[in-house]
Amino acid sequence: MDFNDTPEEAAFRAEARAWLEANAELKTPADVGGVDLGERVDDATIRAAKEWQKKKADAGWACITWPVEYGGRGATPIQSVIWSQEESKFRTPPNIFGIGHGMCGPTIMTHGTPEQKARWIPKLLSGEEIWCQLFSEPSAGSDLAGLRATAARDGDDWIVNGQKIWTTGAQFSDWGILVLRTDPNAVKHAGLSYFVVDMHSPGIDIKPIVQINGGTGFNEVFFDDVRIPDAYRISEVGNGWAVAITTLMNERASIGSGGGGRAGVGELLRLAREVEINGAPAIQDASVRQKIADFYVRSQALQHTGNRTLSALSQGKTPGPEASLGKLVGGVLIQEMAAFGMDLEGAAGGLNDDVFTPQESAWQERYLGIPGLRIAGGTDEVLRNIIAERVLGLPSDARADKGIPFKDIPTGPPSK
Repeated sequence: MDFNDTPEEAAFRAEARAWLEANAELKTPADVGGVDLGERVDDATIRAAKEWQKKKADAGWACITWPVEYGGRGATPIQSVIWSQEESKFRTPPNIFGIGHGMCGPTIMTHGTPEQKARWIPKLLSGEEIWCQLFSEPSAGSDLAGLRATAARDGDDWIVNGQKIWTTGAQFSDWGILVLRTDPNAVKHAGLSYFVVDMHSPGIDIKPIVQINGGTGFNEVFFDDVRIPDAYRISEVGNGWAVAITTLMNERASIGSGGGGRAGVGELLRLAREVEINGAPAIQDASVRQKIADFYVRSQALQHTGNRTLSALSQGKTPGPEASLGKLVGGVLIQEMAAFGMDLEGAAGGLNDDVFTPQESAWQERYLGIPGLRIAGGTDEVLRNIIAERVLGLPSDARADKGIPFKDIPTGPPSK
């Protein structure tokens, strides 16, 4: 594997870097961030994010892998990786468009009608409208096909009732993608349909979920006789699972190939130089150096696993299931590093305060936020199943609900 840029990739990186240098400010070593789940997105942040997205769109740097006819530049996946690598080096507003650009847009481009594409794609790309994903429910998270929110046909509309949960950014989104049960008599994967919903519709009630770190990035969303026009249905009635698979495939790809622990090692080293143990910099303690060295070795292994994905993209190939390894191992690594960072801070490690805690509470934010990321986009258990079945070739789990109409699937304890 050759991880160096090809001449074409190097030229693209230089072009991207030049535009970013002309339009944004480079980060400094003091720019330390916690886990970004959009926990504290206020109106000013939304305005700044929209302005930055519009600037990128006007210059041709928004959604660069999208086809030219949809506003992209038809860039390759590896060019998208290069752009993200370069953009991450600059101070930019939080990316509140990730769900729209990474999941909603590609799904509409694949399954939408020409009218739907014309209505939603341009404003989605430019950042004028923000999107969210309404999939998970209290009883249907990892088993998405078990969802119970319903849509009943009423003339040219569908009447929607039910609940969605863990919806990131619902509180500031304009539109959402939504999977609903339209046929309870069909087997669970066949009775689903896929819709776009106006998040400002009457009957939608959004309630933030207060997380352990005080953030409110996730939401519960309740639907009470919400009307969705049939013109907002994506693909045929009953084909919702196939459309949802397109969304989920794009979600997994947009999560990235891992390697986030590498930057954290540098931050740990800086912290170990700043704090003291027994009157001396913590970095002089042999056990501290050994622990950081262990994190470095593990982060390098994670980075090179991610490089396998980059190599596949650079060669025009489809990446394999190694992305699941990156997310599974990377989440645990970041959580362990965060715990160690708080240990190094001593008594201050028990605080979550930007003023009184070293590095602006970055390690506290990560420690409290990473469990949510280990659930989002596939739990540890789901990822282990993927690795077991697709990498190790082990048999799949037994399914007691296979071939049974959804309405007949048992939902409680066996009757006596």
